[in-house]
Amino acid sequence: MPISDKDQKQLEKYIEFLQYEKNYSSDTVISYRTDIVEYLQYVETYHKDYLKMKYDDVKNYLVYLSQKGNGNATVARKISALRSFYRYLMNEQIVISNPFLSISLPKKARKLPRFFQYNELEELFNVPDTTKPLGQRDLLILEMLYATGVRVSELVNIKCDDISSREIRILGKGNKERIVRFGDYADEILKIYLSDGYKVLNKYNSPYLFLNKNYGKLSDRGVRKILDKIISKTAINKKISPHMIRHSFATHLLNEGCDLLSVQQLLGHESLSATAIYTHVTTDRMKEIYFKTHPRARK
Repeated sequence: MPISDKDQKQLEKYIEFLQYEKNYSSDTVISYRTDIVEYLQYVETYHKDYLKMKYDDVKNYLVYLSQKGNGNATVARKISALRSFYRYLMNEQIVISNPFLSISLPKKARKLPRFFQYNELEELFNVPDTTKPLGQRDLLILEMLYATGVRVSELVNIKCDDISSREIRILGKGNKERIVRFGDYADEILKIYLSDGYKVLNKYNSPYLFLNKNYGKLSDRGVRKILDKIISKTAINKKISPHMIRHSFATHLLNEGCDLLSVQQLLGHESLSATAIYTHVTTDRMKEIYFKTHPRARK
């Protein structure tokens, strides 16, 4: 159902406001336009006036969205778009109130982090050919990601001078420094790489630890490509990402009894709530183990 010419004209003024005054991206503008058009069509279908919508009218619209099968994330996005639209109308003195202000955004379902089982990581570790410089580098990437839990953006910025006595000084989000540690496996391949492969790759005396085949600093995207290539040589049916190895680091530590506060500090999380999501993963794992192993858990 098309919206009226009057409503269309008002919508276009708002779209121009988003484009030229708010400098919103084209994708955001398209999304806002789609959500508002859908809303205006609903209003006209039910013979309402969008300039006079009240709280109960808006609640009915949310019921309508839910009945159409929209998930919480989609509904939250639509509410945000309409709040913004009415805020603009208020500033233009076209309406006297914003009916979407009193509507709470539905909670988005929080996705549990995906991680590797330890045997899957072992399979990844066995892929790189450590007789070659790039193979040494690739194994070191895997070992360092798993040993330290660093973000890929932090990994590619490690300089040789940042490493001392199995510790690495990491410059994390917000330029905050932290110290991460690594054990025997990572230390062993680090020594091999520095004494062999790194000398071949470091043609231009780079201070960075991880270098690409063209002798320059390895990028975030480069690491992702390396990991994609590694997993393609295994039987693991998962799409790999550097963050999955970070998730594995945290999950395995908690499974082995490490306390949450220590994991928070090792990950470089600002708040404990960001780390707490891993407790859901380990709780699910404990449930699985319980029901598989307790003699009277199931008949």
